[in-house]
Amino acid sequence: MIDWLPLWLSLKLAFITMIILLVIGIPIAWWLAYSRRRWTVIAEAIISLPMVLPPSVLGFYLLLAFSPAGSFGHALDRVLDIRLVFTFPGLVVASLIYSLPFMVNPLLAGFKNLPPNLLEASQTLGKSGWTTLRRILLPNIRASLITGAILSFAHTIGEFGVVMMIGGSIPGQTRVASVAIYDEQQSGNYSLANNYAITLLSLSFAILLIVYAVNRHFNKSRSIL
Repeated sequence: MIDWLPLWLSLKLAFITMIILLVIGIPIAWWLAYSRRRWTVIAEAIISLPMVLPPSVLGFYLLLAFSPAGSFGHALDRVLDIRLVFTFPGLVVASLIYSLPFMVNPLLAGFKNLPPNLLEASQTLGKSGWTTLRRILLPNIRASLITGAILSFAHTIGEFGVVMMIGGSIPGQTRVASVAIYDEQQSGNYSLANNYAITLLSLSFAILLIVYAVNRHFNKSRSIL
């Protein structure tokens, strides 16, 4: 019989990651879209690196960084009493890093596709940067916001390599659905592994369906206008 706790942990991890990425991804994408500094291209490359970097490689270096045996992990443990290795908070931090481009890149594309006169008109009227972002720019990139949120959510649910390296397989704490599939397969419980896999497959398909439906809706709305 399927244990729903790994699926619940996956959904919890994905939801927390998505919310935090919305908070930090919007200002990052806004800065990348409108900054005139040449080295922003380096920032874009660093942010997008997890999209091409093997998850095990990223997970390995995060494990070295977060481990109490390392200087950074040791400082977190001794000074702030924070341990990220084999803990749920560690999964959140790792997921934020790995799913960041799936939030930032759709937002960045949304900002870049906006007509320049929107920003110029707001500046002419003396609106602050925060007011311009909140009341003018964000309402016009709703499709990008929804796409970024859904993609980062889906990507976090399906991640295995980074999660396994950082969290391991601790029941009730770090044993998310993707790890549960691996554990059951290793134990020869193919039927249970298949149940987890079908559940994630169905959820991933539903999420992608929502993304395409949202984009089609907004594209139709723009064509009407």
